[in-house]
Amino acid sequence: MTVYFYLKEKPSLKKKKFSWLPVIFLLIGMVVLANASLPLALYQFRSQNNFPKKFLSPIGVGKNQVLGMENGLDYDQPENWFPTAPKPISWPNKITYYNISIPKLKIEDAVVEIGGENLSKSLVQYPATALPGEYGNSVIFGHSSLPQFFSPKDYRSIFSTLPKLKNRDKILVDFDGIQYQYQVIQMIEVQPVDTSVLAQYYDSQYLTLVTCVPPGTLNRRLVVRAQLE
Repeated sequence: MTVYFYLKEKPSLKKKKFSWLPVIFLLIGMVVLANASLPLALYQFRSQNNFPKKFLSPIGVGKNQVLGMENGLDYDQPENWFPTAPKPISWPNKITYYNISIPKLKIEDAVVEIGGENLSKSLVQYPATALPGEYGNSVIFGHSSLPQFFSPKDYRSIFSTLPKLKNRDKILVDFDGIQYQYQVIQMIEVQPVDTSVLAQYYDSQYLTLVTCVPPGTLNRRLVVRAQLE
């Protein structure tokens, strides 16, 4: 009688080629996701206490989604940021451009176009708002993106770090050969239907900066109001 014995082959310890690729791709995906979502989560957490949702009356203050297309609107055009606002009537000015600097954010001599229509090329002063130095409210719009893409020279991300401003920070405006110094007095968040940020108050000279928040989305508007010193 013949007896046969079968020996089980030991499993090979040799790894298959490229078996580590799925793990690498998973890690890369997690990093990309965290890179995009963490700044938004941090902003939401901080903004709950830092930015009220309603304007203080400016009378007497001096005495005491992803950027691009949404709902068919082009957000390079300032008029689409507050869709319910009446279309402003512009009046001709001999000066159409001026410069603004925000030392704390390392923004130097950014170009502002009065009544401009393309926020990817410059900051834009909303039509029919007061000129710098005048009594009233000069309203300037600028794009934001995720903070890690901020560049003070790129108008698609120039206002990404605007939430870092605090009361009493300085904003400098060079207009018609004169430098005006403004001081931040209030920061709030509003919904796109709240057009009160465009209102004119003639008790003092105000400057208002507007961008979309959380940075990189179109959900709300951050409003930084400053007053001429």
